[in-house]
Amino acid sequence: MFSDKANEIFQKVIDTYHEINTVDQEFTNPYDRNSHTIEHLLYRKCWIDTVQWHYEDIIRDPQIEPVAALTLKRKIDASNQDRTDMVEYIDSYFLEKYKEVEVSDTATINTESPAWAVDRLSILALKIYHMHEEATRKDASQSHINSCQAKLDILLEQRIDLSTALDQLLADIAHGRKYMKVYKQMKMYNDDELNPVLRSRK
Repeated sequence: MFSDKANEIFQKVIDTYHEINTVDQEFTNPYDRNSHTIEHLLYRKCWIDTVQWHYEDIIRDPQIEPVAALTLKRKIDASNQDRTDMVEYIDSYFLEKYKEVEVSDTATINTESPAWAVDRLSILALKIYHMHEEATRKDASQSHINSCQAKLDILLEQRIDLSTALDQLLADIAHGRKYMKVYKQMKMYNDDELNPVLRSRK
């Protein structure tokens, strides 16, 4: 199943990141970029999500210096753009993979594309990893551990459900029961022509 492969890669990314556990560590993708495989895209996607997860932790430090916070905000903005770009790359992979499928006359469109489901699965892997950390903390109270374990149980169930739904969506697309229609995100705030503040500075 596709979701098994994705979840395995996401876990590999998160484990690798936490070996050094710093946002400025060097990124290396073990999957060949020139091979145009989904594995390369999935690994890169989850790495972006993992670094941004920790950016979001850092910027919430109430003692963070304003200049450092602004610098980090810029990094988060850039990361969000990278995240969106990777979703579009992943959808392009699926569009190419299923381009020859004969779509049924009764086929329907899904509320989200496969890549946005992949995006949610990647974020969910991060939630599970960090909730597990909290549920097994040696210095935490028993009530904290119990609360986090209950949340972890829900997250694990959610991963099963989301993985099942994603695999079903891909199967439906492969058999023409559903079809893909991808819209670019058309983000405006990073565009010199579309953001009025940036445009006024030109």
